[in-house]
Formats: sequence, structure tokens, C-alpha cells
Amino acid sequence: MTVGGSGPSGSGVSPGSAVSPRASTAPGSVAPPPLPAGAFDSHCHLDMIERPVGTVVADALAAGLSRMITVGCDLPSSRWAAACAAEHQPVYAAVAIHPNETAKAAAQAGGADAVLAEIGALAAQPRVRAVGETGLDYYRDWADPSVQRDWFRGHIAIAKAAGKALMIHDRAAHEDVLRLLAADGAPEQVVFHCFSGDEAMAKRCAEAGYVMSFAGNVTFANAQQLRDAAAAAPAELILVETDAPFLTPVPHRGKPNAPAMAAYTLRCIAEVKQLDVAELCAAIAATGERVFGPWPA
Repeated sequence: MTVGGSGPSGSGVSPGSAVSPRASTAPGSVAPPPLPAGAFDSHCHLDMIERPVGTVVADALAAGLSRMITVGCDLPSSRWAAACAAEHQPVYAAVAIHPNETAKAAAQAGGADAVLAEIGALAAQPRVRAVGETGLDYYRDWADPSVQRDWFRGHIAIAKAAGKALMIHDRAAHEDVLRLLAADGAPEQVVFHCFSGDEAMAKRCAEAGYVMSFAGNVTFANAQQLRDAAAAAPAELILVETDAPFLTPVPHRGKPNAPAMAAYTLRCIAEVKQLDVAELCAAIAATGERVFGPWPA
């Protein structure tokens, strides 16, 4: 989760429920044209969308988004994500404590050790494919940077122990994120969620083999830096995401987002990279299986 709302908070709602306490207003009804080949949404928050999960999934499938990863930000939403993935075949999960939630999580019973132990147990589930979103957020001051760094290192260790991808939230913290990955040893698969760096940062990530996931803000008129980064990133190190219900791409900017809208982001990146849309879909699908593991047929 990158922008919008008052920040992550827990949901106790069943994954099949129509409305979550964390929901925003419902997305618009206009669906994007279907993609010519299958792709997927690498990062969304289904528990924040004010529609039944089944309806959101059906819309995504109609747009050519065959799978999606719903992402936890704290213990309740991580539990929810794992349960949602178990209930809905096209949905997979990521679990972690968002950097902005680390101070609050540390105050829970048992402290950081107990919370991270449960994240580790959730990460071991087969339909949980990533540890995230974790990382550093120096834009907001909801948790001391030193606290965030300790939790980030804990999540790096969990991802390596579970053999799962590490899904990174990096906001105004590029240097420290890269430094900690190098110091602790990065997991085999690393994804920079909602990539926010420039062309130089994209090249540094590419040299390290890190995957860059671009969200709907790459389509914004004022986001030339992100488009330059996408142009510099190798196609085999690119994913697309919605971060739904946030960061809705043009032409629906300003409305709540949903996984189907990743089709607009993918088309934008294909244009930036001068690739056929079907070619980029195939590259993203292959990267998804390499990073998150094989999707059952």
C-alpha cells in the first residue's frame, strides 16, 4: 500500500464478504478492454475494496488478469489475505507488517518476536507466495526508521527461511533498502512493489536482479521519471500491479482501483518499451512464475 486512506488496519471480515471495514468507495463500472494474452496483478489489497471478492476476481478475469496477489499490511490483514487465497482459486497472498505499522505491531502481546513468528507461519502456507509488504517508509513518520529497519531485516530472514519472494515497500528510502538487502543477503527473489525510483535506480535494481513492479501512477502525466525507469528496466524484470484500491491508472485516475485496471498499466508500459502488448503479457507471466512459483492449472 502506497497512498490513500488513513493507513493499514486490521480486517476481521470473511474473504467472501461483500464489504470490509477497511474498504474504500466502490470502483467505477467501466472495464478495460481485455488483454490479448494472460497477465496478473502482482499487488492489490482485496480487503480494502468495497465489493465482493468474487465480483472483483470475475472483472479481472474478464480483462485478462488471470491471477492476483492480495497483500497484508498487519497481522489481521495478513491472516485475511491467506484465508482469501485459500478460498478463491485465482487469488494468492503476501503477508507482512507494513513499515508504517511496525511501531504498533511491536506494542502487541509478545512484541515483535511473536508477531514475526506468526508472519513466518503464514508465509509457510502454499498459497502465500511472498513476504510483504515490508520495507522502509521515510516519507511518513508513523514509525521510527530504526524500528522499521529492524522489522525489515526480520522479514528478509522470514522470506529466506520460507523460500518466498520478498515484496518491498520503498518510499523515500532507496539507499537504506539497497544497503540492508546487500548487508543481510537478499532472498533469491526480490520485488520492489510500486517502483518509485528513477532510471538510475532501475539500473541498480536490474544489476542486482531485483524485479520492479509498476503501478497505475506510471500512467500519470507527471510521472515521466517512472516511465523512464520502466524504459530502462529489462522486460524480464518487470511486473505490473494495481495496489488497489489506490493509484488507479489513467483514464480512471481519481476513482478507486481494482485488479482489472492493471490492463491499462500494462499497455502503458508496453508503449513505453515499444513492445507488443501480447509480448509483454508473456514476459510478465513468465516472470510471475519465476518469482512467485508455478501457478496450479
